[in-house]
Amino acid sequence: MKPRKLIILSALAFGAAVLWAKPPVVEPSYSWTLADRLGLREPSTIDTLYENYSLRFVPSGQSAAYATTGNYGAEGKNMIFAEQQGISGFFFRDALKPWLPSLANTRFYNTRIPMTLLSYNFGGGKQDAQERLNAIFSGNINKRAQVGALLDYIYSKGSYENQTAKNLEWGFSGSYMGDRYEFQGFYYHYNSVNKENGGIEDVLWITDPAELQGGVDKVNAKQIPTRLNNAHTRVVGDQLFLNHRYKIGYWHEEAVNDTTVNRTYIPVTSLIWSLDFNSGRHSFNDTSPTETREFFANTYLNPDFTRDRTTYWSLQNTLGISLLEGFHKYAKFGLAAYLTHEVRRYNQTADTIDRMNPDFGLDPFPAGISGITPTATENLLWVGGQLTKQKGSILTYRANAQFGIIGPAAGDVKIEGDINTRFPLLGDSLRLTAFGAFRNEAAPYLMNNYLSNHFIWQNKFGKERSVRFGGRLDYDRSGTTFEASVTNLQNHIYFGPDFTPMQHGSNVQVLSLRLWQNLHAGPLHWDNAVTYQTSSDQAVVPMPQFAVYSNLYFKFKIATLFVQAGIDCNYYTGYYAPAYQPATATFANQQEVKLGNYPFMNLYVNFKLSKTRFYVMMSHINQGIFGGNNYFSAVNYPLNPRRLQLGVSVDFAN
Repeated sequence: MKPRKLIILSALAFGAAVLWAKPPVVEPSYSWTLADRLGLREPSTIDTLYENYSLRFVPSGQSAAYATTGNYGAEGKNMIFAEQQGISGFFFRDALKPWLPSLANTRFYNTRIPMTLLSYNFGGGKQDAQERLNAIFSGNINKRAQVGALLDYIYSKGSYENQTAKNLEWGFSGSYMGDRYEFQGFYYHYNSVNKENGGIEDVLWITDPAELQGGVDKVNAKQIPTRLNNAHTRVVGDQLFLNHRYKIGYWHEEAVNDTTVNRTYIPVTSLIWSLDFNSGRHSFNDTSPTETREFFANTYLNPDFTRDRTTYWSLQNTLGISLLEGFHKYAKFGLAAYLTHEVRRYNQTADTIDRMNPDFGLDPFPAGISGITPTATENLLWVGGQLTKQKGSILTYRANAQFGIIGPAAGDVKIEGDINTRFPLLGDSLRLTAFGAFRNEAAPYLMNNYLSNHFIWQNKFGKERSVRFGGRLDYDRSGTTFEASVTNLQNHIYFGPDFTPMQHGSNVQVLSLRLWQNLHAGPLHWDNAVTYQTSSDQAVVPMPQFAVYSNLYFKFKIATLFVQAGIDCNYYTGYYAPAYQPATATFANQQEVKLGNYPFMNLYVNFKLSKTRFYVMMSHINQGIFGGNNYFSAVNYPLNPRRLQLGVSVDFAN
């Protein structure tokens, strides 16, 4: 075992021993996330559960149907439509979303005493090692103020050649919850570097290696030839988010006895200011002239090597005023109005080549494109309103409406909301949720204007429109959750078979039905998630029709040791899975290769002893035993072979 692993595991073991010797006694801790840029809070959980802990460290575990280049920390796309998000303003990082920080996945904590969650996970051998080190710290300055820090490092060599992924993320957070003033904010920096191998040269190396090796049916994954050998992608970015809220109200006095009076501040109205700064830099480099000519269909800027670079930053300020829920017995809801201004700046690879010189051997620009300005600035302005009811056991709801009035956002409309209710049923509560959304939004700038060595486009896409509505049912007593939704898309933008953006002017309808059913009898548990989804045009919005995740396990206790031992399986039906383009880090639709119909199974044991979690897992246990050999989730990109993985996590309550 490497010295680095020994040091990390020894530190974790020492910390665990200290915790077992003297468990701290403190008030319950809690955490929350932010629902939006107005600072609306939603309760969350502190990550200390041991159930299914090991399953987080398998690349395909991001979704019941996940198209991925294979390596942990590398690019992927969720093919469960109900969980998908649209193309962002800086599309290069879309495929890395599971590994990058964001407003949506930031947790704030009130831990009473300092807390450090430290975990280390590793697997594979010397040639295909996979490691992840994660540390989360939170400490209270006092009962109102909190500070936090985050470090997350992924280093995975990959099971196949030229596939190494290195992702480093770090940041700080803080909050202050006073009677009059509230603050929530964070700063994150991330740096993701991925070797790009373009996929394997021949799928027979996976599906039928004997045909390529004269009858020998075993193959070393690291010896399989790949289509690229000298290429890599880097995505670097920062996010600074600051939310301020000043509450205006009055003091309410209540006599406890003749000499004591309790004073409570009752906020009525709040003034809100949120700042959100985002920056990103994408670069794609390939130093091989042969690969430049043979792998890519077109070369526009340099025939000998590729050094694409695109940068982006945006600064968004939101000013709002809200009437707070609950300041009076008749104030049954919260109401807010806000104004959001955003500046966006783009810089792209400049065209400095003398294109009239035939010696360069460059392809001419596509018809109708003479050149693209390498820099661009956009100014956008929206007005919006929000209606919320977060308190109450019978009925809660949230609705938000936003309208663009200046810049490319002019004419944009975004309306979304949900309503939740519950009623008693057989000794428990049945929760019902209805949700809906309407969007009419301009295409991102880079979907209309992009210049690089191998791809160039100049489009005039119209606004994308979508309507989605549905409902959800939750019944904890039976372990049942059911969700149904219908979505209509118009002017949908996607990447086509030539890896350039396309817009489909007609309507596409998507029906999604999802069922989560958890069963148990004594120590035996069987958790299931079944998705049925269908698209009226699979060439525009492709998806597997059925996707199933099933997890069968025993859960029991030996003295003070909690144990979960089981086997899980991801399976989805065959469909035209996406193809991946390394130069733009995007997944594109194609209609030539069908993938799917393959079960991916993991055998695992998770443990928890006091504040320590640890696991042993054999991922892809069924390889070569059950299900066949067609274990691809994206065209020419096989999933990881079978491997042993281990990990440990300690909750240091200082």
